[in-house]
Amino acid sequence: MIIGVRAHDFGKQNIEDLAKKIGNKGFPCIQLALGKAVAGIDSSLGKLNPGMANYIRETLYKENIHVAVMGCYINPIHPDPVERRKSLDRFKEHIRYARDFGCSIVGTETGSMNADFSYNPATHSEEALQILIESVKELVEEAEKFGVLVCIEGVTSHSVSTPQKMKRVLDTIQSNNLQVIFDPVNFLSIENYQNQDEIIKESFELFGDRIVILHAKDFIIEDGKMVTVETGKGLLNYELLIKLTKVQKPYIQVLLENATEDTAQASKKYIEDIYARV
Repeated sequence: MIIGVRAHDFGKQNIEDLAKKIGNKGFPCIQLALGKAVAGIDSSLGKLNPGMANYIRETLYKENIHVAVMGCYINPIHPDPVERRKSLDRFKEHIRYARDFGCSIVGTETGSMNADFSYNPATHSEEALQILIESVKELVEEAEKFGVLVCIEGVTSHSVSTPQKMKRVLDTIQSNNLQVIFDPVNFLSIENYQNQDEIIKESFELFGDRIVILHAKDFIIEDGKMVTVETGKGLLNYELLIKLTKVQKPYIQVLLENATEDTAQASKKYIEDIYARV
């Protein structure tokens, strides 16, 4: 496994300082969400260009870091069609310039029927799933033109809330330019976390061939709720996850979530230790 971090977990700062900070911790790859991670560079819609991308890429390369994923986390089922269009256009702009950043993947979650991503029962409806499919299909068509992968990430409270829904979206769109970022914690909830082994296994059975990036975090149960914690400090069955990954996805890039400068290396070692023994 090649273990990296989300750049914005190290704090928003200029790209030179950010690259040095991550490089000094020994992480060779990142998920880069420009607006969250990079200060001093306007990356809003219409501002991306090859020169900007090349500058950021070369700054990262000096610290032996490459961009594994361009994070462009939009709401592809935004209830306001005007806002949804702006989001889709922003994502398509990331697709067009991803290769200039030295990256082949642009990723997003699958959205909510509430603009702020809060829980809405309608998010799990057939209507929401059809809007999601329509949006993702448009993004994939753009990605096919530029040789880039669109990656979607399921979340229990979003439109792709189960492994079965993820499989359905993949089967409906039928493009090799659509792949998956897999975060097993995202498919867990207070209602089903005790069935996590079955959910992880089922995910690999249904779409393991389409997983191209892993997200790594952990969870605990506190006051009857799931609470996210750093990798190795919770209840996720990492032995099962890594055993399946080791067989099916050799050398996959694993991106730590919520890993700070102080905790990232311990999380990395936790995963590496399990990898060595399973």
